[in-house]
Amino acid sequence: MSALAEPAFRRYFWSSCLSTLATWVLRFLLGWSAWALTGTATWVGIVSAAMLLPTFLLSPVFGVVSDRINPRNGMLATLLGQGLVAAAAGSAELLGVFGLGPLLFLATVGGAITAAHQPLRLALLPRLVSRGVLPGAIGVSAVVFNSSRILGPALGGWLLSRASAGSAYLVAAGLFAAGLLLLARIRLAPRAAAPAGSTLLEEMVAGLRFVHSHRGIRVILGFTLLNGLLGRTVIELLPAISGKLLAGNASTLATLTATAGAGAILGGLLVARRRNAGDGLLRLVVWSQIAGSLSLLPIAWAANTLRLGVIIFVLSMAMTIAGIGSQALAQLSTPDTFRGRVMSLWVMVTMGAPALGALALGPAADRLGFPPILLAAALLVAAASVWLYRSRMPGT
Repeated sequence: MSALAEPAFRRYFWSSCLSTLATWVLRFLLGWSAWALTGTATWVGIVSAAMLLPTFLLSPVFGVVSDRINPRNGMLATLLGQGLVAAAAGSAELLGVFGLGPLLFLATVGGAITAAHQPLRLALLPRLVSRGVLPGAIGVSAVVFNSSRILGPALGGWLLSRASAGSAYLVAAGLFAAGLLLLARIRLAPRAAAPAGSTLLEEMVAGLRFVHSHRGIRVILGFTLLNGLLGRTVIELLPAISGKLLAGNASTLATLTATAGAGAILGGLLVARRRNAGDGLLRLVVWSQIAGSLSLLPIAWAANTLRLGVIIFVLSMAMTIAGIGSQALAQLSTPDTFRGRVMSLWVMVTMGAPALGALALGPAADRLGFPPILLAAALLVAAASVWLYRSRMPGT
């Protein structure tokens, strides 16, 4: 992987491995604590929302902040904050004072810190590698993310089986600390300062105007929206799809979820080896979205776990390739002065599209069944992808 040949990215890679793993361990432990304290799925959902909503609502604000400051320094602060959340939860557990109130508070604080972390991380990445290997660097980061998404909960569950919840939280805090120390070794060259006297709101509006005036970025965000409305939505709806199509149990869902994770990891590895960008990368996004859409066409014949697993594997791989490609194109199309603000919008679309897709496709599938709904959605996304590609300006 050529991105790993660059020393700054290599340091970031090891820091990211530790901190991303810690993030998923912490998310798992907070969800487990909600269940352990209440025994209800409702409170597990509320805690999950407490972690998610700040990221969605505050990302544009922190996008402006990430354009004002050194993103490496900002990430040091966010990793410290996440470590303190884990350490506070662990200490409260060990002291026997970890109730529902502290849990909701720490989950919300953790979500707000994540809202700051994501734009900073996306703003940092292009400053660690040369332009030609940026798609590969994003691919490596996607592999780290998807591997941690599987390994993090597994490690959290193992820690709970071997030690107390308090000790498990403190292990997560230690992983954050180790990631912070590795990140501190990275040095960035200074960049141009933000315009003096500008307010957060003025800079946010300036970022929106930049996106509005840049047709290429609008097209990229359009592809990101389509990818979320179909591919990521299907993954979010896996519990219902497994239940309705296979009458599956928890084991069936676990198998399909692992299959989706494996497809995502393979997709990241494939993109990590690419060096080209520009229109070639855009074509990769288009063909990946079309391939992902077409993979859903035999959904009506997915009568067993193997058949449905193959569909989910291909869809997840194609979705990951398209997502990495769209992120790389957004990064390559955006100057440093607007990078945090543009990428914060990318994060919002990435997070918001699956929620909208699930809200639309879920009730429709309850009425008509998943096969006709997913078939219609797949054909619409494939057609919209072709239309978006043809609508681009030359050179974007």
